[in-house]
Amino acid sequence: MPSTTEEDNHSQNNSYPLREAQQTNPNESWPSSGDHTAPASHASATQPLSKHATHIYTVSYLIFFSLLGTLARLGLQALTFYIGAPVVTGVLWANVGGSLVMGFLSEDQNLFREEWGQKSAKEPAPDAVGIEPKIRNKNHLAVKKTIPLYIGLTTGFCGCFTSFSSFMRDVFLALANALPDPSLPTGSHIASRNGGYSFMALVAVIILTVSLSLSALIVGAHLALALTRVTPTVPFAFTRRVLDRVVVVLAWGCWLGAVFLAIWPPDRHNGPDVWRGRAVFALVFAPLGCLLRFYVSLHLNSRIPTFPLGTFAVNIFGTIIEGLCYDLQHVSGLGAVVPAALTGCQVLQGVMDGFCGSATTISTWVAELKGLAHRRHSYLYGSASVVVGLGFLVVIMGSLLWTRGFAEPVCR
Repeated sequence: MPSTTEEDNHSQNNSYPLREAQQTNPNESWPSSGDHTAPASHASATQPLSKHATHIYTVSYLIFFSLLGTLARLGLQALTFYIGAPVVTGVLWANVGGSLVMGFLSEDQNLFREEWGQKSAKEPAPDAVGIEPKIRNKNHLAVKKTIPLYIGLTTGFCGCFTSFSSFMRDVFLALANALPDPSLPTGSHIASRNGGYSFMALVAVIILTVSLSLSALIVGAHLALALTRVTPTVPFAFTRRVLDRVVVVLAWGCWLGAVFLAIWPPDRHNGPDVWRGRAVFALVFAPLGCLLRFYVSLHLNSRIPTFPLGTFAVNIFGTIIEGLCYDLQHVSGLGAVVPAALTGCQVLQGVMDGFCGSATTISTWVAELKGLAHRRHSYLYGSASVVVGLGFLVVIMGSLLWTRGFAEPVCR
């Protein structure tokens, strides 16, 4: 099956963004990550788009889809975390869903068939049937990763729909025998058990998340191939003249609206805590995490061809912030006292769900694991991400849990 990410990991020119008026070298290579674009462009019959306009459109798509991805993650967690749920790691299904969409978008050849105003596909010559499609698909994948809408869908929506930091938090809580169980009454704790059982719980969370996310990525790619005949093409003229401009207004307007709602929280008149307060603060911080991941990946992922340094850096950084906020939220007097700590607790939850959830990503991570040229590089990259992330959480969260213990936060 064709790879869902680029397999070339050569260095890139950092003169982002691009100009459509320039001509792309079809032999140029791009790094293998869904979280950044490359300095490539195609000639267009329409008026050339300036690099500043491209940059604004890209950032606007990232902001807009980061909001949608964060809301989708929080909503799916609420739907799948309930009494009697077969899997109590609430972020698992969000990671699976985001990876599925990432696989579909990476493998699809129709949605962005017009590329930068040109149709990329030509019928191959009879004597090049076996080679031409692979080259054409590879070039198309590289080019569409420079299109603002595609960047918004993959980096913005898929990246924020999934969360590496929440995954690592659940791994640590499984190890510490403190993984939340919705079947237990509020304030109760899981009975202590042998440490070996907790280790098996840690292994179970890792295997479930990684294997299901990788499987979802592959299934998404198969869906793209299976639906080739019915998948429509996004008209380039409509995207340029209408969609790009509308998203600029929507993205910044929605983000500003979330900030205003955070100043005047919508849940203060409906009791001590409802879901809207937590969601609003998550939306305030989500675009910041998404943009951080985009720019760090853009500048660092090409430094080491066999190790996507940018994605690794933001995943570990977001995991560290997740652990710090979790500690602050579960310390008596900060996030566990009613009613003065309600806003502070929701802000910390917003940082975890919004900033950390959007700065870290599972969808791009598993796409890179699959896209690296050699399997040993994938094992090294995946193992390093999990071990380093878990190590930081053992120090940060373990130092509180195994000394004073976690207090029950007011906004949970």
